[in-house]
Amino acid sequence: MAENEAPPLPQPPRPAAASCALARAERFVWLTARVLEQRLFRYHFRGGEAGPVETALDAYRNEDGGYGHALEPDLRGPVSQPLHTARALRVLDAVGRCGGQRVERMCRHLTSVSTPDGALPAVRPSRHGHPAAPFVPVVDDPPGELLATGPVVGLLHRNEVWHAWLFRATDFCWQAVESLEASHPYEVEAAVAFLDAAPDRPRAEASAGRLGRLVREQRLAVLDPDHLDAYPVFPGCAPGERHFPHDYARRPRSLARAWFTDDEITRSLDFLASEQEDDGGWPVRRRRWAPAPALEARPVVTLEALRTLRAYGRSLG
Repeated sequence: MAENEAPPLPQPPRPAAASCALARAERFVWLTARVLEQRLFRYHFRGGEAGPVETALDAYRNEDGGYGHALEPDLRGPVSQPLHTARALRVLDAVGRCGGQRVERMCRHLTSVSTPDGALPAVRPSRHGHPAAPFVPVVDDPPGELLATGPVVGLLHRNEVWHAWLFRATDFCWQAVESLEASHPYEVEAAVAFLDAAPDRPRAEASAGRLGRLVREQRLAVLDPDHLDAYPVFPGCAPGERHFPHDYARRPRSLARAWFTDDEITRSLDFLASEQEDDGGWPVRRRRWAPAPALEARPVVTLEALRTLRAYGRSLG
């Protein structure tokens, strides 16, 4: 090596086999992911501990008990937002740490940012001044939305967290789910996140059955991936952005699993597996509006794809 020549940069570990989906995804994660997703990958697939995941998540927490700093990549800036808090709860749930004083502080924060009907807005007005995806609505007096409230309420019920905020928020979710007539794929996903953990199981099963009929009637799920053009792209979605059975039924025990036949689920999972790209990651289907959010979102999507495939017993190599 010449005297002024810089030493070579260390190279990331190469996958054991180019055809191994998990090894290819691991290389992608180490090349592109934030520390949080790196530690989540280790937890889910390499026997990692939950503690380092919590430590990485703490970097996104604010003094008000909420989360910011682009934890949800499409919302930039430091300000606490409900969508960030929902992602934080998903992380804690994934590692079995969704409880205790941390979640108590989160519930107090949720109480402070709720709308008069006890629900969560998708984006608080404080979003002004910080970059956000153009498809994220920013208004001065935002209404409560099932999109933001359903996943949070569902995760808290799933982990048997009881807080005064949950009573009105749960009532809001029931009213919103049971009044759905025309919907959007992301709103249906939020409804499923609530129904899968709602305490009143007979009511949840009945609501899920009606919602499943709505999904099929309105063609909200691609049932035949070989004929994508036969299914509509909904307002606000990117060109070609469509949703599939596995997007609603991410786990076999989800109530949404009953909406689809075994053949439909099989085709959906085959399509999901086929989406892994040459670099080992899965694509982000929603609209790409800036380089950093797209880069940060892909490891999140990749982890979700791997976990869904594994939940259905698909081999990852």
